[in-house]
Amino acid sequence: MLWLKAFHLIFMVCWFAGLFYLPRILVYFAASQEAATRAQLAIMARKLYRFVTPFMFLTIAFGLALVASNPGYYLASVWLWVKLAGVVGLVLYHLQCGRYVREANADSNRHGHVFYRFFNEIPVLFLFAIIVLAVVRPL
Repeated sequence: MLWLKAFHLIFMVCWFAGLFYLPRILVYFAASQEAATRAQLAIMARKLYRFVTPFMFLTIAFGLALVASNPGYYLASVWLWVKLAGVVGLVLYHLQCGRYVREANADSNRHGHVFYRFFNEIPVLFLFAIIVLAVVRPL
């Protein structure tokens, strides 16, 4: 079980690294006036999105394996269900990042850099909530 937990955490950290950096690339993309810079940033965003997407699936897979290792305990825990709701929110956030990356690569971006600066903070809120739920288990 400790190996499952270790891999779950490793892939979660890798996924979050991408979720933290990807919108930052979009900030720079939206703020740039240079076509060549925007094109390079769009490519970077696309490559990063493709790189971190498997980490999302691996995080979820190892998390489900943890639940399967002791379903009686986990499925009866309120904190887990709230955490899973947070994970669903993160998956939706990840998919929205993909939409913004596609817009950037099509040069049809609709948002300014200030929007992406706020958008970039969303995963921090999820991270705090999920870690507190998993470690402290207040519910």
